[in-house]
Amino acid sequence: MRGERAEEIVQEKPKAAKNAKTPAIKSSVTLSHPDKLLWPREKISKSGLLDHYRLVWPRMEPFVVERPLALVRAPDGVEGERFFQKHASPGMSDHIHRATDPEDGEEILYIKDFDGLAALVQIGVVEVHVWGATIDRIDTPDQIVFDLDPDEGIGSDRVRDAALDIRARLDELSLPAFVKTSGGKGYHVVVPLKPKAGWSEVKGFAHDFAQAMEQAAPERFTATLSKKAREGRIFIDYLRNGRGSTTVAPYSSRAKKGATVAMPVRWDEVEAGVAPDAFPLGGRATLRRLAQDDPWADFFSRGKLLDRK
Repeated sequence: MRGERAEEIVQEKPKAAKNAKTPAIKSSVTLSHPDKLLWPREKISKSGLLDHYRLVWPRMEPFVVERPLALVRAPDGVEGERFFQKHASPGMSDHIHRATDPEDGEEILYIKDFDGLAALVQIGVVEVHVWGATIDRIDTPDQIVFDLDPDEGIGSDRVRDAALDIRARLDELSLPAFVKTSGGKGYHVVVPLKPKAGWSEVKGFAHDFAQAMEQAAPERFTATLSKKAREGRIFIDYLRNGRGSTTVAPYSSRAKKGATVAMPVRWDEVEAGVAPDAFPLGGRATLRRLAQDDPWADFFSRGKLLDRK
């Protein structure tokens, strides 16, 4: 799959999902205008997006239910107006639940089941972003995210090598590492945690880790957000680990060219050259990946306590 990119992959109808041995997932939510194209160039409709989520739901569910959400909406498709939403809007479905953040009293959106995800599709949500914690343990994250964000002009080979180097360093710290394609230009390296450490401790660890990577190879990495600091380098985005920050959910669609998906993969697939944007909605590469075993099936069972001693 080396160099395989979304725009080079022929898309198929998700009816091929049968090859992925996934049971039919039913929903009580009825889509209005199901043929409305959310990705006009790729001809992906609301119903096509929902078909994708039916296919991936058994794998996606533990990463999106009962978690605070942030939504990217494109009611008129990704070529129209897009906006970020964290709070309820008038007429929003009851399948999209509301809670109150105990820290600041702000409203939080979350879903409990597939009907909730279908309700998001109904209102034109094209990206689902999640906190690294659940509603019931909102102050103790269950994951650390390192989002690799390359400067313009940096090839996917360098980003891939960066992901592998981060995994090696995490392995030295006896921390398990999982990886997913971002659907854009990078990869997300994710460490499962037993939810005990607080946000400040988790973010502090992520920051120190990113700085250590920069110090070891300053010509390759930066832990600084500024555009100037990124020149010719890869930003290891540790800021995803702050309270209230979000990361695109595993298996979520992306509002990008090619109608790509943020796809969990195996590390050997990264080593073999899988591109960050290799998996389009309904594409052959996507269906082949989903026909294989779930590479994140043991994610939460492998969670570690964060010990900074």
